[in-house]
Amino acid sequence: MRKTVTIDYLPERAAFYRRGWAVVVVDVIRATTSAVTLAAMGRKCYPVGTLPAAFELASSLPNPLLVGELKGDMPEGFDMNNSPADLAALTDRERPIVLLSTSGTKVIHEARAADAIYVSCFRNFTATTQYLAGRHTRIAVIGAGSRGEFREEDQMGCAWVAQQLLEAGYHANENTRSIIEQWRNAPPEACANGNSAAYLRRTNQERDLDFILQRIDDIDQAFVLKNNVVERADAPAPLPIPMFGSAVYTYGG
Repeated sequence: MRKTVTIDYLPERAAFYRRGWAVVVVDVIRATTSAVTLAAMGRKCYPVGTLPAAFELASSLPNPLLVGELKGDMPEGFDMNNSPADLAALTDRERPIVLLSTSGTKVIHEARAADAIYVSCFRNFTATTQYLAGRHTRIAVIGAGSRGEFREEDQMGCAWVAQQLLEAGYHANENTRSIIEQWRNAPPEACANGNSAAYLRRTNQERDLDFILQRIDDIDQAFVLKNNVVERADAPAPLPIPMFGSAVYTYGG
């Protein structure tokens, strides 16, 4: 069977990729950056799709932290906003974290019928692609979207994964190739003037934007959802793939 990769976006689209598909969820600002950061620290991160689900799950866990936002605001009764910078600074690594966001964790929830669900962001897109290449025949890379918009940072995060899969021998439709071509040479800072970045500045959360833009491909690990927890993928990729090189933007150079 021919190997294919497709870029899509919005939580409601995730349900279209069911049996036979692997789904890669991308919500750079900020849910998947938070999830990857937490999992890389060895913390248990439980993404949930709704506010009631967050409270229900938290009630069954020992001393959990409720972390997240809905429409940008931290829900009443939560401990922290969806801030990767603040989460990275936590020193108590034993408490499980229930993570809720307007779109990103909802994509994860809606993709639950897929064969596998991976979590990717600017921090681990190459490791994610290396793990995926040759392991799955059909891959959907889904940006979270916000207010019906495919935000720049998520287009970039999806394009970088899909581009490397093309280099590994996957095929893509015209729309996916168009998104890849638009963003394949873009520096991370290209998303700094988008609506998500503007929101962080407007609400005095620019620290998260700095955190995201200063950490590019710094985590050499793919993360997968297992038993509702974001965990490190357990084996290296079966096929090597090219790293970003002269054909695309070279980070830090």
